[in-house]
Amino acid sequence: MEAAAGEGQPEALSCFSYNQDCTSLAIGTKTGYRLFSLSSVEQLDQVHESNEIPDVYIVERLFSSSLVVVVSRTKPRQMNVYHFKKGTEICNYSYSSNILSVRLNRQRLIVCLEESIYIHNIKDMKLLKTILDTPPNTTGLCALSINHSNSYLAYPGSTTVGEIVLYDGNNLKDVCLISAHDGPLAALAFNSTGSKLASASEKGTVIRVFSIPEGEKLYEFRRGMKRYVNISSLVFSMDSQFLCASSNTETVHIFRLEHLTDSRPEEPPSWSGYMGKMFMAATNYLPSQVSGMMSQDRAFATVRLNFSGQRNVCVLSTIQKLPRLLVTTSDGHLYLYNLDPQDGGECVLIKTHSLLGLGKTEENKENDLQPPVPQTYAATVARQSSVPSPSMMPGYSEDGGALRGEIIPEHEFATGPVCLDDENEFPPINLCRGSQTRKGKRS
Repeated sequence: MEAAAGEGQPEALSCFSYNQDCTSLAIGTKTGYRLFSLSSVEQLDQVHESNEIPDVYIVERLFSSSLVVVVSRTKPRQMNVYHFKKGTEICNYSYSSNILSVRLNRQRLIVCLEESIYIHNIKDMKLLKTILDTPPNTTGLCALSINHSNSYLAYPGSTTVGEIVLYDGNNLKDVCLISAHDGPLAALAFNSTGSKLASASEKGTVIRVFSIPEGEKLYEFRRGMKRYVNISSLVFSMDSQFLCASSNTETVHIFRLEHLTDSRPEEPPSWSGYMGKMFMAATNYLPSQVSGMMSQDRAFATVRLNFSGQRNVCVLSTIQKLPRLLVTTSDGHLYLYNLDPQDGGECVLIKTHSLLGLGKTEENKENDLQPPVPQTYAATVARQSSVPSPSMMPGYSEDGGALRGEIIPEHEFATGPVCLDDENEFPPINLCRGSQTRKGKRS
């Protein structure tokens, strides 16, 4: 659900992404980043604006919490984690090469480099696992289930064919390898529960959906046959009933995931039913490629954009109790469409917002009337004025107590714990700084 800066002409937005439940939009620019709330169609509320870090090309917010992850082109190997409501840096980490993407849920934070993936415990930012020697992944393609009870991670297993490695981010072990496409992968997306995984190849003509963790194919949708396209976003609706795909063309496709049953009830005799059975029987005598193509489903709904060639990211969200399609583009606009969940068809544009034309009048609306939350980390996290040697810095558990025998080198804990003021959304986290250039457990 995010787009990073691409090559070509300068664009108004260097990156833009939706949070995990599609209730917030984050954008990165040459001067910093902004966060918006997506609770209304008519009004777009700016939650926060920061100009402290220039040239932001990755910005990710954790649900509706105060935690935001930022990466700047001025330091492309450094990840910064902020509590934006307090204006506090929670931690920063440096890696051995440029950061290509970041994914997070309430349990894990994933940092993807070209040939390695780092898995952190988001509660204390401890490095749990380093998956080394992954196939070259120049775009940082990966997906993380937002359901922290499983935290499944998916990433390409090959540079020549569309193999997907499914990894258990909670138990830190491989699950399975899915042979999804003949060509290299271009897009991956989990549904909200982590029970389905959608994928598309660089051709962009076929989208497949697999069951998780089994890796069995459930659906196959054809986006188009006339031309190859670059899939720019692939996302499920929160209820997993729809799957949306956008590309560098002017058409956005929305597919409906029909309920699958093991046995279909006997249909009453009719001419259409008879012809349908004859058609399905005929596919058994056709070559597998042809019969597969004929049995694929077409788009349930579409959007005809008034532009093409721009980077864009789409999500399906419920705003003011109605299903909407949201399209954010690299020129700094947000388009909202109505989606008919019963009949589909062409979606209707109902509102356009300029993301760069908003002032600061809506700044910190989410903070209004927020009661202060007491700090929950033990005071033992606080360090004295003389900092101990980084090589002997002890690790800290979630409640602030030192873990016996555990050493986390190259970390520097700041004065006092940091506590997010919306603990129901995200647990507190220690302030730390670290380097991941030479550390990690091999997979």
